[in-house]
Amino acid sequence: MSLGVSRPVVHLTPAQLAASPERFLNRELSWLDFDARVLALASNPDVPLLERAKFVAIFSQNLDEFFQVRVAGLKDQVAAGLGKQTADGRTAAQQLREIHERLSVLVATAERVFLDELVPALAGVGIVFSSYEELDDDDRSYLDTVFEERIFPVLTPLAVDPGHPFPYISDLSLNLAVVVNDPVTGEHRFARVKVPNLLPRFIVMPDGERFIPLEQVIASHLDVLFPGMEPGTHYAFRVTRNADLTVEEEDADDLLETIELELRRRRFGRAVRLEIDSNVSEEILELLSEELDLDAADIYTFSGPIDLSGLFGLMSLERPDLKDEPWAPITQGRLSSTDPDEPVDIFSVVRDRDVLMHHPYESFSTSVEEFIRQASVDPSVLAIKLTLYRTSSDTSIINSLVRAAERGKQVAALVELKARFDEKKNIGWAKELEKAGVHVIYGLMGLKIHTKTTLVVREEHDGIRRYCHIGTGNYNPKTARLYEDVGLLTADPAVGSDLTQLFNLLTGFARDPEFSKLLISPTTIRPGIAELIAKEAALGAEGHIVLKMNSLVDAALIDSLYAASQAGTRVDLIVRGICCLRPGVPGLSENIHVRSIVGRYLEHSRIYYFKHGAADAPVYFIGSADLMPRNLDRRVEALVPVEDPLLQARLHEILDVNLEDDSLAWALGSDTTWSRVLGTGQFETHRRFEAIALERRV
Repeated sequence: MSLGVSRPVVHLTPAQLAASPERFLNRELSWLDFDARVLALASNPDVPLLERAKFVAIFSQNLDEFFQVRVAGLKDQVAAGLGKQTADGRTAAQQLREIHERLSVLVATAERVFLDELVPALAGVGIVFSSYEELDDDDRSYLDTVFEERIFPVLTPLAVDPGHPFPYISDLSLNLAVVVNDPVTGEHRFARVKVPNLLPRFIVMPDGERFIPLEQVIASHLDVLFPGMEPGTHYAFRVTRNADLTVEEEDADDLLETIELELRRRRFGRAVRLEIDSNVSEEILELLSEELDLDAADIYTFSGPIDLSGLFGLMSLERPDLKDEPWAPITQGRLSSTDPDEPVDIFSVVRDRDVLMHHPYESFSTSVEEFIRQASVDPSVLAIKLTLYRTSSDTSIINSLVRAAERGKQVAALVELKARFDEKKNIGWAKELEKAGVHVIYGLMGLKIHTKTTLVVREEHDGIRRYCHIGTGNYNPKTARLYEDVGLLTADPAVGSDLTQLFNLLTGFARDPEFSKLLISPTTIRPGIAELIAKEAALGAEGHIVLKMNSLVDAALIDSLYAASQAGTRVDLIVRGICCLRPGVPGLSENIHVRSIVGRYLEHSRIYYFKHGAADAPVYFIGSADLMPRNLDRRVEALVPVEDPLLQARLHEILDVNLEDDSLAWALGSDTTWSRVLGTGQFETHRRFEAIALERRV
């Protein structure tokens, strides 16, 4: 099985090719290839049935954000008349055309997978997607009651006529376009009924096995919404709007106030997509297109339900036979206590030797959360400093920071208000922390703080000691159960000094601080990684580079990797999402191999390995930065070297497992097509790491 449309390389000399845009893949199209790999899991018979439905929901939700941010940005460029080309030689207008072509196929595939594969398969195990027309009188009587008691009170029909202008259609809202006939005047009018997003996407029938789309229940009761009128045809539709924040930080005296204002403005962003019932009349389609200022290329039609992200709701069903076997993260041996009522002293463990965690296989709560909890109650701890990019409502970390502040410790939290789609949540956390006496810093002007770092300052018998956590994932226990990440707990004085410098830079004023071990964006990660690549390239075939990340986009570093390949150095890239490098091209990248692991857990860790990185000894870095311009130039990121040989071996094991996988892995070819890695199917990354975690517990 393969994905994507191949784009053969023009036959050029290596020198010509090295200067041609053909050497880069397009960022947006590569992202769509990733979402196609997600969608492919929905058709995989080896994946439990409800998990397959979940992957359709993830695919749908991913596309929503793609339109809200990426397509919206391209449209803004076209509207502004910007003709600048990307590194791969495309203008914004060209990208929009190719995106539409690709999405027309992908969206149709998703609908086919749902209607032709999942619906029959789910029906076979007692989970039936019904239509209102298929119900008997008793079923309809039940829905009448549901409508009257739960749905009707929150509906607001909006008519369009000279006295009622066309209503504002909010972002990602599901709606019904209704033609209403006036029996007295004979006039036909348009009305819009918003399907409340506070109600479940599907109504569950009393047997617990049948599901009816909410919009069909509303449509069957339109006569109640328009008394004395004659509701005619109706069509479900949904609008997507530009939802990216635009913050003019130079003019922002108060960043918190500015972000709150932009959040209110976000809902009024320009429309970028219309999803609508394929049976829609020309008259209604023309009306919506004109009022929303959309072209034909912005319109996607559906025969089945619109917005399949509602399939997430199926995961709440008590059907363990149709889901992945639950995984309970283990506590690795060094952090385990023989007394369940007395946790291990994490400070003594870390003081003895660094600790490496691998989530979700190893517990986030008994490592990172416990580290911060112990710091909050330990009388020897003087200060806690932490960066907060994304978190969740069920985290103990916020409570620990509040507790520490209440006990008189110096607590500083750098809350990134510009974390996309989490801005509102982060504002809430920030205000809560401030009330408790925590020093809250609201990000930086011009830069997002994306680091995952904690610094704990502790007074001990031999002086002040600093304990650090640096990871690849957010301080979010919810995603820590779903995302694959690594993190390091260390008391290395040099790392502690570097992290102190970083926090002082973020909270106060500093210019060009020097770091002895950490690589920091936007200053040292780019040149640091480039230097390590060049060193391996200088060794030719003796060199070896393995890079695991979410996305590879940066053109300059891609060219550095091409140079390494041309020097004979082997380069293995494990890229979960976007990859703009073209591997396997003779004379350019024949020594570069690219694969992607897509499965139960979201591969999120960044691990960078260079065989001869320092004094001919291997170098391993982990941290928050992908190799993208935004991470290297427009964010505060941190990479930390892992120097303990035992922990280096663990990181190499992670890389080896990813490179050996023949069940979840996809490989990128020189023709830009992603293909499933063919093997015996006996080696699956996620199952292997579960087994390793169980072995490490003892």
